[in-house]
Amino acid sequence: MTRDASSHPIDTLWQAPAIVWSILAGECLALVLALSPGVEANRLVLFGLASFLIQWVILLTLGSLYGLRKWIRRLRPLHVAYLGLLGLLIWTWIAVGSVRMLLGPSVLGTSDASWPWPVLRITGIVVAVGVLGLAALHNHWQAQRSAVRAKHAELEALQARTHPHFLFNSLNTAIALVHQRPAEAEQVLLDLSDLFRAALAGPRHIRLEEEVGLVRRYLEIEQLRLAERLTVRWELPPSLPEVEVPALAIQPLAENAVRHGIERRVEGGRIDILVTVDDMWINVTVRNDLPDRTDVTAPTPGHGVGLPSVASRIEAMTDGRGALSTGAADGRYVATIRLPAAPAAT
Repeated sequence: MTRDASSHPIDTLWQAPAIVWSILAGECLALVLALSPGVEANRLVLFGLASFLIQWVILLTLGSLYGLRKWIRRLRPLHVAYLGLLGLLIWTWIAVGSVRMLLGPSVLGTSDASWPWPVLRITGIVVAVGVLGLAALHNHWQAQRSAVRAKHAELEALQARTHPHFLFNSLNTAIALVHQRPAEAEQVLLDLSDLFRAALAGPRHIRLEEEVGLVRRYLEIEQLRLAERLTVRWELPPSLPEVEVPALAIQPLAENAVRHGIERRVEGGRIDILVTVDDMWINVTVRNDLPDRTDVTAPTPGHGVGLPSVASRIEAMTDGRGALSTGAADGRYVATIRLPAAPAAT
């Protein structure tokens, strides 16, 4: 249902926490090398040199992987791990070789004849640290995938509770219309079939234009049932933006407006549906009249899952950038879905 930001382990490397932890791990490794027993050189100088080399190796390795990210995404996770370890080794050898050429073999504490031995030791350290880093990355990636799966399960559970409530109310409306106005029953059942198809299709995304069409069908059914008690006013741009929304994301707002607003007013009321667009955001707003103290109509009981389900699905689809806000103002209830006008950068 949502774009899985952690669908490939390589994606984890571009997140800020992974970069910060890589740098901190490099500093810890440099400190361990500087404090290790048997070191005859100045430990502070050794720490500075090791820190400089390790950070360059880390950043160059991450940069190389990022540059190859489109090709790397085609590889299996295990092959990505091998490639990452190979890149770490290659950049380590280049860094050590560059230091030896610039400063001489003495910087490694050896002569020309014995300089390969410290290189082999450094290679062993890099392999050991690289394997530990890959293991940590794998665990982090698996934890992210588990969190995404748990979120999907939660959203599906919310939808499973919301759909029967919506379908039950809609079916009761159809039954009432069949008895009261048989001539209009056919169109109502056709509209209901579209609504049922959307509700039973499971978690998915549809175009904003399609979702607005489903809301129209729902409100047309309610207008037939409530007659002059329900007035609907639409304010839409000449053409709706080509963006996607979770299926049945706006319809619950309209249903909430009818059940908890218009139905509880003896004289009925008005629902306003507005879509506004700017360079950054798309706002879909549903406003309805609120009952006042003189209204005697009993409140319609609800399940309390419609709006939380919408909020969760909007947040999941937009990676936390979109949101649902609700509240009362000037005697009216206002629910607004805010969507980013452009998708998140990948």
